[in-house]
Amino acid sequence: MAIQEIAQSYRLEGNNGKAVLLIHGYTGTPGELRPLGEYLNALGYTVLGVRLPGHGTSVEDLEKTTAEDWYREAARGAESLFEEFQEVFVAGLSMGGIMAIRVAASFPVKAAAIMSAPIFLPDKRIAFYPILKYFIRSLPKSKKHYGNMMKYNVSYETMPTKPLGSLFATIKKCKQEYLKKIKCPTIVLQSKVEHTVVPKSAQYIFDSLGTAEENKKLIWLEKSGHIISLDVEREFVFKEIADFFAQASDKQD
Repeated sequence: MAIQEIAQSYRLEGNNGKAVLLIHGYTGTPGELRPLGEYLNALGYTVLGVRLPGHGTSVEDLEKTTAEDWYREAARGAESLFEEFQEVFVAGLSMGGIMAIRVAASFPVKAAAIMSAPIFLPDKRIAFYPILKYFIRSLPKSKKHYGNMMKYNVSYETMPTKPLGSLFATIKKCKQEYLKKIKCPTIVLQSKVEHTVVPKSAQYIFDSLGTAEENKKLIWLEKSGHIISLDVEREFVFKEIADFFAQASDKQD
């Protein structure tokens, strides 16, 4: 199936000898982080936005994948950047934030940015997932309008339930293992008013990181929805991440 241009993986060449891996969310595409990628690229970073398996084509394709498939693609992206660059950063949104946590726990990244990552979910149907997955193939999604940024918001209209079990298992591993393995500087960003992720997820991530207190930062947003990379506070988000990465780069290992 043809992939829309904004939904394709991309690489933006930089000139500062540093690279950033960007990982999109569940049912989304690389486009939702493209504005952040362009912002970082303008500062000199080489940026790789990966398209995770099953995304950007059809819901039926996504149904055939698992969180292990998504992580393998993210890991391949990280490996490719480490072959070229000494300093590699990672940033992920939503499910991509969960994948970024695992990347940061597994690779010597210089710093990580975790955005809207779902440790806790508000949907009460999640408790019935073991049964739900056999009766409900997909769930409808509410879609916020992001004004002139909507061209970047290419995603499926529904959320298939079958792959969610593997995502929940990865979230459990984050809580049990991955978060405490992260030692690199990490910034966590979360809206207080969104409805896809319970905001206390960000506090849990921040508190559970193995990163030293002086090397981690928690940013709360007051006006944004779930996709903070496209919403009204996006420029603030971009600057916070860029400044944090710059500070991490200046620190000696």
